[in-house]
Parts: sequence; C-alpha cells; structure tokens
Amino acid sequence: MKPIDTRFKKSGGWLLFITAIGLFCLQMGFLFLQSRYDVEYTDNRMFYLINLLIAACMAFSIFLLFTVTKKVKLTIASVTALLILLHAGLLVHHSQKTNQVISLSPDLKHLFVIKENKETGQAVHYRTSYWLFARPQEILPYKTSGEFKVKWLEKDIAAVTYKADDGTTHQYVGTYGDRDGGTSYTYVGPTLQGTWKGTNARVISSPEGITIDDNGEMERYEWDTIVQFGTLAVVLVKNNQAHWTIALNETFKSNSNEPAPPSGTISLYKATMDRNDPIIMEYVSSD
Repeated sequence: MKPIDTRFKKSGGWLLFITAIGLFCLQMGFLFLQSRYDVEYTDNRMFYLINLLIAACMAFSIFLLFTVTKKVKLTIASVTALLILLHAGLLVHHSQKTNQVISLSPDLKHLFVIKENKETGQAVHYRTSYWLFARPQEILPYKTSGEFKVKWLEKDIAAVTYKADDGTTHQYVGTYGDRDGGTSYTYVGPTLQGTWKGTNARVISSPEGITIDDNGEMERYEWDTIVQFGTLAVVLVKNNQAHWTIALNETFKSNSNEPAPPSGTISLYKATMDRNDPIIMEYVSSD
C-alpha cells in the first residue's frame, strides 16, 4: 500500500493536470469564438491570467506526478517562470492601453461593461454572456477622457456618466429588461405623459417635449433632443451635453391599453460627475 502522502501527491498532480487541460481547452474555444464571432473575455486580462494558471498548473502537476532530476526540475521551473513573467508583462501592457469599466448589477444578474482605448479615446459598450464572454454592442458617440461614473438606477438599468475629451458631459444607459411584458418596442416618452413629482423636482411630459422642474428651475427638452436607450430610459440633451436621465423603475406600468394613468415610479438622475443619487418620482396628474 502506498504511503498516504504519495496518494495525495498523485491525486493533486492529476487534479492540476486536468485543470491545465481544461483551461487550455477554454483558451482554444475562446480563440475560435474571437476569430469567428468577435467575442472577447468580459475582462481582457483574463486571457493572460488563464495562461499564467495553465503554466503553473502544468509545472506543478509534473513535479507531483513524476520523479524528475534536479536538472529537469530547474529547467521546468525556469521555463515556467519565463512564461509567467512574459504574460505578466503583457497583462500590464494591456492594462496601460485599455481602460475597462465593469459593474455588477445589485441582483448579481447583469454586468455593465465598457472598454476604452486610451490611445484613441474610443469607448465601446459590451453585452456579456455567462459573465465570461462579451461582444461589442455600441460605440459611445464621443471620444472619452477616461472618467466614468456608473450608477445602477434599477436592477436592470445602469447609467454611466462620462466626460468627453472636449470637456462636455454625457450619459449612456445600459438596459437589460423591459416593462409591461415586453410584447413590443415601447417608446418611453409617450408612456410618461403627465406630471411626475419627487423631492424638490417635477417631470412634465407633454406632446411638446419633457420639462424638468429642478427646485424651481425650469428647462424644457424637445423630443428631437431626447435619446432613448432600450425601452427603459431616455437621456435629455441640450447644447450637446446630457442633462438628465429618466428611467422606468421596476414598479412602473404604463397602462397604455387601459383608461388608467401610468402607475409605479420613475427615476430622475442628473448628469454630473459629482456623487449623486436618483430622485424617485410618482405620477400626480395628467396635466
């Protein structure tokens, strides 16, 4: 009967070997998806980290499974160290070229991902699958300056406020759900018709546009300056800058097929790089 420590060494060696093979297959699958479907890892650094793990697992599995001379051990250790240093350097180099914004939703179901090329200032919003993989969905319309502030307005609505390289402020909204069953595409503006009230603020939606009453200061936004994201949010824009985001909260119901007015709540979120929270608003009248 083999000594117990030998059995543990063999078991550990096989576990590390299988792990290395599994990670290698994952990398091969990723490279195929990347070339065929423009797929990336949600966090680009994962590619280099997985390679580091493959090298380390393979080296330790050899030490545990086989009896090798000191010279062979030294050779394997040296090659592994070189591979680790190489991929660590590539990881640092990539981090210097790409700014990644990754935010997990409050219910842990969605990932909001933006990747910015620091050299060109081009930022791209990604859709993720199984948290692991991501595909580019939309290029943000302005060259960015590297400043991003993400706020989850709901479990399925993430608003990112960012500065463009010309100093202007903008907002982009990632949406991951729908309201009223999602049977058809819904235009957010018409579902808001009427007056909504929250702490020191009002939203007045009319055929002419949306008016914001912010603590007595009134500003109207015509429909052609209002940008919709998905079916859950709109951004109010004036003078080439975002001013507000309006999001439909989880409790919102448009009641569009009924005589009843909309119910539930909406969120009004100011476009600022300063720390702020959305204002929760309730429907008060049809005027």
